[in-house]
Amino acid sequence: MSRATCAVSSRERRKRVLKLAKGFYGDRKNHIRLTKDAVMKALAYNYIHRKQKKRNFRSLWITRISIAAKINGISYSKLLCGLTRAKCLINRKILAELAMSEPATFTVIVNEAKKALIA
Repeated sequence: MSRATCAVSSRERRKRVLKLAKGFYGDRKNHIRLTKDAVMKALAYNYIHRKQKKRNFRSLWITRISIAAKINGISYSKLLCGLTRAKCLINRKILAELAMSEPATFTVIVNEAKKALIA
């Protein structure tokens, strides 16, 4: 009886892993044992960093809004409290964009928040 090696499927499996390791440095790109470990770790970091990117952007938006709010004479927390009371549904991403590109519009929004805090 001849020996069954599953050559086609095992070669495909190796090729798939080696293809994922394109651009890796040294032995991590062409030795299957090292490549498997490197690819698994890279995929794990890829997943983690996709989640962290969202956190980092939210932090950046909050920083931008906070600085623009301070320029307009109000703290970040009071600004958001005022916007909530004024039933303003602008999210942080849009607020940060307004603070950077259209300061006059942002000032109008801040004044609305201040009015809602007083009332």
